[in-house]
Amino acid sequence: MDLIQFYKCLADDTRLKSILLIQQESELCVCELTHALDQSQPKISRHLALLRQHKLVVIRRQGQWIYYQINPQLPDWAQQILSLSLANNAESIKEEVTRLAEMSCRPDSDSSCK
Repeated sequence: MDLIQFYKCLADDTRLKSILLIQQESELCVCELTHALDQSQPKISRHLALLRQHKLVVIRRQGQWIYYQINPQLPDWAQQILSLSLANNAESIKEEVTRLAEMSCRPDSDSSCK
């Protein structure tokens, strides 16, 4: 893990909030992030691709859904930074967490969304 690239990835508001939401929820799909962040699907997908390219997140496929998770192979220092960032800055994603909680038809919560 390159230190400079790690912080460059987190320097963008959309990527930082995406990482914090994924950290909080364990995993999220693009549609959940799109809803929570109130951004377009192409924009969210582009940011997730960058996070994946730099190995901050990994994917898990389940049917038609692709779920993003924090890479469990991140070095301890990177894992600690993400954990501490969420623990000490939960207010920074309060609106996004609320939108996510209000989202109807989330992939994991409702099988009729397929």
